[in-house]
Amino acid sequence: MRKIILIFIAISCQNVFSQELFVVTDPASNVPANSLAVNVMQSLFKEEMKSGYNYHFMPEVTYGLNKNIMFRASAFISNRSNQLVTEGGSFYTKYRFYSSDDLNSHFRMAAFGRYSFNNADIHQEQIEILGHNTGFEGGFVATKLIKKLAISSSVSFEKAFDNKPDYPFPNDMGDNATNYTLSFGKLMYPKKYTSFKQTNINLMVEFVGQTINENGKSYLDVVPAIQFIFNSQARLDLAYRQELISSMLRSAPNGFYFNLYYTFFDLTK
Repeated sequence: MRKIILIFIAISCQNVFSQELFVVTDPASNVPANSLAVNVMQSLFKEEMKSGYNYHFMPEVTYGLNKNIMFRASAFISNRSNQLVTEGGSFYTKYRFYSSDDLNSHFRMAAFGRYSFNNADIHQEQIEILGHNTGFEGGFVATKLIKKLAISSSVSFEKAFDNKPDYPFPNDMGDNATNYTLSFGKLMYPKKYTSFKQTNINLMVEFVGQTINENGKSYLDVVPAIQFIFNSQARLDLAYRQELISSMLRSAPNGFYFNLYYTFFDLTK
């Protein structure tokens, strides 16, 4: 009986995993209830104002309290000082407040919030509390799944503070911004689902933008990605981020993502 239940959970999660686990944005869906997800996030971006690359290692753990609420903790490790140094971390929560489910589609909406702390130098106008700035972010995300295609969009407000103890936020830079994203993900393989052990291949493209509220400076990036899901439980992401337009100073806008993700289902069992 337990084996049947686990297979049912895996097949149910397959529909979420197949199209709704984006690389740089979060959909309105949550980690399954009473499950723990571990994500080893890595990025390698080309420096614009000096030679070399900016490497970030950001492990995170996510716990699904129930179907509507999840919590996440992240750590920020970077090589900006020419050696790997722990620069800070963040706490994130998401509440799914609306869900409409049909046989081959669903629509979900959620509210989310994040608080981050960071002790690194402030080196760009872009506000990014996931790895660069101390501050908070709050917003809303909506996700629509239609058979093998998922479409997700979000809007949020982000506020930066001083990076204590040594780096106050510059007076000549805007300290708050509006963020917006639009993501598409499609299941490419298998064409027909017969087992939760089948490897899934997803292709996706994400558009990520920001506007500084005080001066109107903005950017827009595109992030194409390929995603592999193994045994409905493990995930591998490969993506490249490319700046499309920008009117603000950014230290390293273009580069690669490499994520390793694993979910432990039904912890009490």
